[in-house]
Amino acid sequence: NPDPSDDQALEKASGNRTAPHQDSGSKPTVTKKRKQPTECFLSQPEEKQERTLKAKRRKKKKISDILEKSALKPGVPADLQNLLSQHFGENRSVIEIEELKLSDSCFLPANDLTHSFSSYLKEICPKWAKLRKNHKEKKSVVMLVICSSALRSLELIKSMTAFKGDCRVLKLFAKHIKIKEQVTMLEKGVFHIGVGTPGRVKALMEQDGLCLNSTKYMILDWNWRDQKLRRMMDIPEIKRETIDLLEMSIIQLCREGSMKLGLF
Repeated sequence: NPDPSDDQALEKASGNRTAPHQDSGSKPTVTKKRKQPTECFLSQPEEKQERTLKAKRRKKKKISDILEKSALKPGVPADLQNLLSQHFGENRSVIEIEELKLSDSCFLPANDLTHSFSSYLKEICPKWAKLRKNHKEKKSVVMLVICSSALRSLELIKSMTAFKGDCRVLKLFAKHIKIKEQVTMLEKGVFHIGVGTPGRVKALMEQDGLCLNSTKYMILDWNWRDQKLRRMMDIPEIKRETIDLLEMSIIQLCREGSMKLGLF
């Protein structure tokens, strides 16, 4: 007869063998469920985020490239009119804003980007030879050209050779030229054209070194862009100084009809 103790021992042994088999079968199912999300959902979005961030950084650096490829639109009187209304509309009364508005009759024909500087000046001022001969007033010029820098002023002076003839041109910028020297030159000589920056022209007017009594034309170098593709009105300091200069007396002279504005 078999011993009952032997049967109990066999049951224990068989129970011990089946227990590990059940544990080993249950563990892989748990680990697979945990590994799937880590492999599928954690690693890939991080890579995508890095790529999108890099793409955004690259786009920010290539804004100038986008502007360079886009079609350039020539400036029109409405551009300056809107700029002035936006600037003065923040802190001026309705009556003051009306007094600072420029009508279309205050403007010369705008450059359509097909002109050189000389050809544009010839178009807007066909009677230049007569105006030049009749001008004999000191401390003033017949034509005032406003641009963004001293270097650009020199470029414009060179490019107007075919137009200006033998008339005298005065450099009205701060680089390498003291304001006292410019005041002295205006007091002693007769100049027909002044080319410079709005800050220096404004300073000369404030010191009574330059008056605009005989000035018939004021040309803004509106469409030209620098190396960063900025126009003169895209540069905050130049924009502010130009608007201040216009407000001093030029807007009033244009409204009275004694001066015309041109956008080159």
